[in-house]
Amino acid sequence: METVRKIGELGADVLASPKMQGLRGFIQHGRVTRYDHCLSVCYIALRMAQRLNIAVDERSMVRGALLHDYFLYDWHDPENLRPLHGFTHPGEALRSALEEFELNAVERNVIHRHMFPLTPVPPRYREAVLVSLADKISAVLETFGVRREMRVISLCRSVR
Repeated sequence: METVRKIGELGADVLASPKMQGLRGFIQHGRVTRYDHCLSVCYIALRMAQRLNIAVDERSMVRGALLHDYFLYDWHDPENLRPLHGFTHPGEALRSALEEFELNAVERNVIHRHMFPLTPVPPRYREAVLVSLADKISAVLETFGVRREMRVISLCRSVR
């Protein structure tokens, strides 16, 4: 519960955003919404940093993780089809986030580089590496409906 509390405190401004709340209306993987996916990635990244004893700027990592998929379209909808979505959505997420939030260099890097190695430029900061790894872990677990991931998502729902 400590990790969930941290997400709520460190990411309060992001979580309060109406556009962030709007991500509840988009499915990301399987039956998981983009909002829940972002919470899950944030939780997994924080837990990895704690368990591996990696020093990170927790506020920057939380905000970057929450905003890593902050693109405001449904990528499953044929009308919004973007053939290179996997390659382009980090840039779109960063642009959308910058329209609403002031972001430091770590937060920007977390958002823009979370799709490495699909996108060729690697993350520059530890926080961005952890979020990138957490994103892949979360996506696989969500896609296959792994029970443990669903437990993480239900834990994070108390953040709202």
